[in-house]
Amino acid sequence: MKKIIIISIAVLVMSCQSKAQSNKEKVTFKITKSEAEWKNSLSKDEYYILREKGTEPRYSSKFNFNDKEGVYSCKACGTALFESDYQYDSGSGWPSFDREIKGNVAYSTDNDLGYTRVEEHCANCGGHLGHVFNDGPTNTTGKRHCINGISLKFTPTKASNEK
Repeated sequence: MKKIIIISIAVLVMSCQSKAQSNKEKVTFKITKSEAEWKNSLSKDEYYILREKGTEPRYSSKFNFNDKEGVYSCKACGTALFESDYQYDSGSGWPSFDREIKGNVAYSTDNDLGYTRVEEHCANCGGHLGHVFNDGPTNTTGKRHCINGISLKFTPTKASNEK
């Protein structure tokens, strides 16, 4: 009887080990660097956000209330990610956009907090940007791209510079 119980427990434990959970597909990006190279090219805070999937404190970004026209790019590699026309004040404390520049932002699933979220990262270097939620403006896309400002570089348009 003990043998049957031990075998049953062993079978149960082994059946709970799914290959789907253990075989994470390795994504390759156009721009790749070693961790040492990333550390040398980014500040400590930028590295924490972009490479370690950190989150900056709410309302700490200089881009929360930026009203200039221009383009937001990836701080790590310079890829254009969001246009200023896409930005809106979500009240969340982070720069928010209702859409991305198509093809320049990639998505993955994030379960780090115990529930599923959609993580977004630069499609060229894999730098962590933030998360996208379905509670954005309904008169546009309905999406809220909640982005860490420290992961962004803003380049104003020429007309915006002359104001």
